[in-house]
Amino acid sequence: MAEVENKVGKPFKRILLTGAAGGLGKVLRERIKPWADVVRLSDVVDMGEAREGEEIVQCDLADKEAVIKLLEGVDAVLHFGGISTEKAFEPIMQANILGVANLYEALHKAGTKRVIFASSNHAIGYHRTTEVLDANSPTRPDSYYGLSKVFGEQMSRYYHDRFGIETVCVRIGSSFPEPANKRMMSTYLSYDDLTELLRCALFAPRVGHTIVYGMSDNDSVWWDNRLVAHLGFKPKDSSRKFAHLFPDTAEYPAPDDVTTIYQGGKFLLDGPQY
Repeated sequence: MAEVENKVGKPFKRILLTGAAGGLGKVLRERIKPWADVVRLSDVVDMGEAREGEEIVQCDLADKEAVIKLLEGVDAVLHFGGISTEKAFEPIMQANILGVANLYEALHKAGTKRVIFASSNHAIGYHRTTEVLDANSPTRPDSYYGLSKVFGEQMSRYYHDRFGIETVCVRIGSSFPEPANKRMMSTYLSYDDLTELLRCALFAPRVGHTIVYGMSDNDSVWWDNRLVAHLGFKPKDSSRKFAHLFPDTAEYPAPDDVTTIYQGGKFLLDGPQY
C-alpha cells in the first residue's frame, strides 16, 4: 500500500485520476504527479496528448468493459469522474450511478485497494445551515446529483465490507480560487487544502471506509471532522481572507430563502428534472 515505496521512491507505481478534463481534474493533473511513477488520466472527452509521466485513456464510465480495462495495473484511484452538476436523471444514472458501480467492480477485479471518491456536500444538502454535521450524520441529498453521491458512498461501503476495498469519501464543499457568495464562506476548500486532503487520504496506512468533509479552516462551520483524525488532515487555508467580499449587511440565513436555510444552496432550486 501507500506506506511501501517502490524502487524509484514514489509511493505508487500508477494512480488513476478519472474526470481529468473536469474543473478539479485539471487542477490536480500536475499536483498528483509526485505521488506516482505514472498518472493515468481518464475522461469521456478528448484530453489531448499525454505529458511526461502520464497515460491518457478516454473512457465512458457507463461502459463496463472499458472501465475494467481502465483499472488494469492501477494501484489507487482518485475518482472525480461523472456529472458534477444537477441534470436530468438519465445522464446522472449513466455517469454517476452505473459509472460508480462499474468502477467498483473493476476495482475488485483488478485488486486495487485504495480509492478516493469525490463525493459532495450535496449528499447532505437538505440539512439546515444552523446544524453542524459529522461523518455519522444522516444523508439528506438535495438533488439527483446529491442522490448519486449518496449511492457512491454506499457502494464504496458495500465493497469495503464485502471485499476490503478501502475508500475515503470526500464530501467536497466549494473548491474554487475564491468564494463566489456568502454560502461559500462556510464551504470553501482551497486547491492547496484539497491536494493535501487527497494526499492524506492516499497515504494513511489504514482508512477502512471514511467520510470526510472537504473544507478549509473556515470561521463559519457547518461540518465537524473530529471523527476522521486518523487521516491526519490539517487545512492551512481559510475563507476568512475573503471576508471583505461579503459585508455582513443581510440576515443569514434569510427567512423564506431555501438557498440560505439549507446547506445545499442553489441546488435546492435546480431540480428535479425529468
